[in-house]
Amino acid sequence: MSTGLGRRPAVRVLRWIVALLLLAAAMWALLVAAIWMYGRRDDARRADAIVVLGAAQYDGRPSPVLRARLDHAVELYRQGLARSIITTGGVGPGDTVSEAVVGQRYAVRQGVPAAAVLTERNGMTTLQSMTAVRHMMDERGMRTAVLVSDPFHMLRLRLLASRVGLTAFPSPTRTSPISRNPDQERRFLLRESVSLPFALVERSP
Repeated sequence: MSTGLGRRPAVRVLRWIVALLLLAAAMWALLVAAIWMYGRRDDARRADAIVVLGAAQYDGRPSPVLRARLDHAVELYRQGLARSIITTGGVGPGDTVSEAVVGQRYAVRQGVPAAAVLTERNGMTTLQSMTAVRHMMDERGMRTAVLVSDPFHMLRLRLLASRVGLTAFPSPTRTSPISRNPDQERRFLLRESVSLPFALVERSP
């Protein structure tokens, strides 16, 4: 006659598995909420530089996403928040020019003096760009920066800026085509919730 004793350990294991899955789901939901909420913050203030995170460019022309970031940075520059803009981003596969250089050319066409636009041309990840930007700023005696990117990117950007010792203030663009498309924004938000933990454990260059 079966007493059911043999099934009890299996039941306990199953309960632990379910509990862990529920905990993981709750933590993931909190991360998604944190990314969304942080992307709504705008702490723009006077700083030494405005740092624009790179995005795709097409044959030397900024993509709509990159253009939105650059337009926001140029507007902050016109408001007098900083004397310099730093564009970032390396050369992607199949490209012949870096995202940073494309960003620099665009900002200059918008009336920003060429001498006021610096470029970080090698970073292929957010951490690489933030590390290089910190070195560039140190060489010029700069200490503070306004960070410009899409809302979904701001929490990761802010955390990595802190990791490299950069005092930074988030200022997300509100005109990106991603932000204007709710379905696309949700997709990027969910993708960011997966990317962010891996970015935080990425080895420093």
